[in-house]
Amino acid sequence: MLCRTANDLYWASRHIERAENTARLLDVTSRIAMLPERLDRGKAQAAPWRRALDALGAADTCLARYGHIGPDSVLDHLLLSPENPSSIYSCLRAAREAARAQRVAITSEMYEDLNTSWLEMRDLDAARIERDGLSSLLERVKSRSASFRGVTIGTLGRGEGYHFMQLGVFIERADWSIRLLDVVGSDAELADDGEARDTTEYFQWSALLQSLSAFETYRRSQRQTVSPVGVAELMLLHAANPRSLRTCAHQLYRVLRALESDENADAVRQSGAFSARIQYARIDEIFAEGLEHWLQDAMSRVVRLGQAVHRHFMAASDGPMPALSQRSV
Repeated sequence: MLCRTANDLYWASRHIERAENTARLLDVTSRIAMLPERLDRGKAQAAPWRRALDALGAADTCLARYGHIGPDSVLDHLLLSPENPSSIYSCLRAAREAARAQRVAITSEMYEDLNTSWLEMRDLDAARIERDGLSSLLERVKSRSASFRGVTIGTLGRGEGYHFMQLGVFIERADWSIRLLDVVGSDAELADDGEARDTTEYFQWSALLQSLSAFETYRRSQRQTVSPVGVAELMLLHAANPRSLRTCAHQLYRVLRALESDENADAVRQSGAFSARIQYARIDEIFAEGLEHWLQDAMSRVVRLGQAVHRHFMAASDGPMPALSQRSV
């Protein structure tokens, strides 16, 4: 397959996955910001929005552009801004343009689905968000992503094009499975006593599960109250969770094996080592090592794997945009 075709298909799927995960990020952030402890405390109310930007390495950019960090500025930057290449607006636009350039490599249903998503997004503004409600809009973004995923699985042949789209999905999803854990954490400004802190912590981690559509999965698999350790295990190590880091790493290894040749053996090796590390990890050992340190190492591995994929398959093409910035998590 031509490098340009591989690049466009890879990034079309990454952009759609990124739009969906940005919607999930905004969903969990808005839920946390509405916790009762935050309602009458300006700085505390703004803290989740700052934390969302920190997870993306975008706080400085947003602050420089808007002069402050709060619900309005973060929503505009991550949802509506055409200047931000990772906003939902920009992701849907870029996905549609990549698909249009490769219409002969995808099905007509796939392009029509992407085009519909972009046309809906193009007409969106702050007034419509206020009228329809943020939650409704974010659910629509997630539904459009699920629609494209279903059309792709149901209509695209299992050739190289399909494999490159799968690579884009699972590299992006692996990246976000790490970043979303960084949005929820201990908040020293809230809840001075232990009981209040436990209550706040429960609702924060529950909000994360709900934003990931994983609350029922957690209840069935963990059979315990919502806790940081339980949620981290579900998001990182649970094989039956379709959005877990373990699932993403396994799928990346499987797809790269299908594309294996002498030229891309390094990418296959990296993905195999990454998958094995997660498959045999234990959540108690991760917390004993330090969750932050472990996540930083995992993020570095995802970044290096993405670079290897680009180097081996797409180096001769002009990449449309960089991946999310690598930052300490």
